[in-house]
Amino acid sequence: MLADTVMTILEIIGTIAFAISGAFIAISVKMDIFGVVFIGCTTAFGGGIVRDLLIGRIPPAVFRKFELVVIAAVAAIAVFVIAALNKKTFNPLRAKIENINNVFDAMGLAAFAVMGTEVAFSEGFSDNPFLSVILGMLTGVGGGIIRDILTDSTPVVFKKYVYAIAAIAGSILYYILRINTDNPVWPTILAMVLVFMLRMLATKYRWSLPKINFEENK
Repeated sequence: MLADTVMTILEIIGTIAFAISGAFIAISVKMDIFGVVFIGCTTAFGGGIVRDLLIGRIPPAVFRKFELVVIAAVAAIAVFVIAALNKKTFNPLRAKIENINNVFDAMGLAAFAVMGTEVAFSEGFSDNPFLSVILGMLTGVGGGIIRDILTDSTPVVFKKYVYAIAAIAGSILYYILRINTDNPVWPTILAMVLVFMLRMLATKYRWSLPKINFEENK
């Protein structure tokens, strides 16, 4: 089926993108190669695991698709090897590396937000728009939250630019378009473009949600 093919492609894109993103973070906090692979895989699959547990899909999908774990591990190891071979330039190029990481992170967020929303359709929850959007958001941001907790930092989703909001926006757009068609291609493309562009624009222009900065009063 076309929907299954689209979702498989999204899984691969999101898995590679988030594994690379997680590996970069793990390397930046000086983890060893096991830590880099573990964090890469956690970033790639954490959100999907949370999503599946929420809707009672046990065991979570990742444990039935070992090939995706291999893909994530290979991507993380590749980042580790590249960083090890270029460790003299890794820190001086940290700003550029962060920009590259943001691109992969945005790609993963876009792919998984759409995929998580589609799970609502495949599992029979399409009549519940709230749950559908929440599943999309959790799939997109859950792995990053677990990654940041394990690397001892405040989750990016709670402090940095427009992140969860981008996932929610993409999930809402996908749901609205998908509920009226059996063809997931155009809803997928449009929703992913929305999420990716929101993340890139938020990074470029430093868009952030309101927060209280007590230091300003000192």
